[in-house]
Amino acid sequence: MMRIDFHPVISDTIKNYTKEKFLADLMAGIIVGIVALPLAIAFGIASGVSPEQGLITAIIAGFLISFLGGSSVQIGGPTGAFIIIVYGIIQQFGIEGLAIATVMAGIMLVLMGVFKLGTIIRFIPYPIVVGFTSGIALTIFTTQIKDLFGLTMEKVPADFISKWIAYFQSFGTTNWIALAVGVGSVLLILITPRFSKKIPGSLIAIVVMTIVSYLLRHHLGISGLETIGDRFEIKASLPLPNSLNFNIETINQLLPAAFTIAILGAIESLLSATVADGVTGTKHNSNTELIAQGAANIVVPFFGGIPATGAIARTMTNINNGGRTPIAGLIHAVVLLLILLFLGPLTKHIPMACLAGVLVIVSYNMSEWRTFKSLMKNSKSDVAVLLTTFLLTVIFDLTIAIEIGLLLALVLFMKRVSEVTRITVSKEQLDLSHEGEILHEEEKLIVPQEVEVYEIDGPFFFGVANKFDECMKTIGDKPRVRIIRMRKVPFMDTTGLHNLESLVRLSEKEKIRIILSGVNERVHETLRKSGFARMIGEENICSNIHEALKRSETLVSQHSAS
Repeated sequence: MMRIDFHPVISDTIKNYTKEKFLADLMAGIIVGIVALPLAIAFGIASGVSPEQGLITAIIAGFLISFLGGSSVQIGGPTGAFIIIVYGIIQQFGIEGLAIATVMAGIMLVLMGVFKLGTIIRFIPYPIVVGFTSGIALTIFTTQIKDLFGLTMEKVPADFISKWIAYFQSFGTTNWIALAVGVGSVLLILITPRFSKKIPGSLIAIVVMTIVSYLLRHHLGISGLETIGDRFEIKASLPLPNSLNFNIETINQLLPAAFTIAILGAIESLLSATVADGVTGTKHNSNTELIAQGAANIVVPFFGGIPATGAIARTMTNINNGGRTPIAGLIHAVVLLLILLFLGPLTKHIPMACLAGVLVIVSYNMSEWRTFKSLMKNSKSDVAVLLTTFLLTVIFDLTIAIEIGLLLALVLFMKRVSEVTRITVSKEQLDLSHEGEILHEEEKLIVPQEVEVYEIDGPFFFGVANKFDECMKTIGDKPRVRIIRMRKVPFMDTTGLHNLESLVRLSEKEKIRIILSGVNERVHETLRKSGFARMIGEENICSNIHEALKRSETLVSQHSAS
């Protein structure tokens, strides 16, 4: 029976928890909660939902991820990476469609953790991660142009190119007060670190610009500066859970989007946890973390929330302010809950241009342009994956980008492996120098007449099978025995096995015998299970080249005698 790798860090934390640790976690949790406030509101609105839904996601998901997670310092909540995919799902399937897709993604994440795929997720090629992260950043920036400039537009087009065409046609309607508020917010965020490392620039920008907006509207009579209250109604309470209408048709339609949310959530949360490990010197449990992320995404949609994952910026804020246990994450969720309940109505005065400024900074930080630039100097295959993923994310959508990016990376990987795998042929003499199979003092072995030795150096899978066929066809005279050395074959797939079976059948017709040499236990087991070992005969599967050559001599003698 499979054992589930689920062990929340908080269960170990409570055993040795002290007052000093609590005070450190309390301070960190309060600061992270304050940092998360403007981001949760901004991410909620940019995703196409209300600001309170962004806050509810940060509260519920943040609590569950810290309570169930496999990282001691991970902070969960809505992140910029999900904005584009969430907005697209809402446009096509509505809020309920988003909720169903998020629940499905949560189930996928739990299954990833249950089947211990936490470590496999890390093998997704880095150019893909950078490609779609940079693509998301550019797309987020693009979505904020309307609010940043205060443009008057009936409807903003969905796709990237049409958006910019519409923007250029509407720049004549720029609201200069809104633009000043947006640019002022960006400048405040940029200069805040020079004066304060503790208080986030985004919070200062929101407080200052909200006061400015209030004074302009209510004391100077200047209208036209749109605020959250003009677009949304804020409810200062946690909603009751809603039911969701699941059916096969909806599930089939939302499966690609749910897969994208799950993959993106897994990558971002494990990347965040890995970065945190490097700073704190701890080690997270990736499978437990995936289960926690999945549980959060299963629960949150029933309360109107959006997809959530581990957030690198908030996690680093937690670490830098002394948080070292999941209690800090729980406190951050409680702080956000108190803000929602007691200060929620005040958020209606926040200017939309200010939130646009906050998201401009978020998109810049996400862009990783320096990393993007350095990756452009790598191999052509890496550059192809990077640019393909980036352009597909920007021009089409994240679902297509991830699927095609992964497919392209897989094809390029198989191409590289097939290029690395070598097939050599030896006649008359076999050089054993620098080999681990030498059982005697000689460095060279005599290959009997009418015997050929083929060596496969690397995995024997479908990408190499045709290469092996081509190598066989180039040989002139037909031997009596073919020895296939497989000591450097770590695994064999179904196509490789089928290729060997075809070779044996064709060789039998030509009265050529096949001997395998140096087969490792894993490959040998594959041959047994498939019935190939019986087909060729166990006596023709030799442990090393010496046995294989002796066996070949015997077979040649038998053939000559007959």
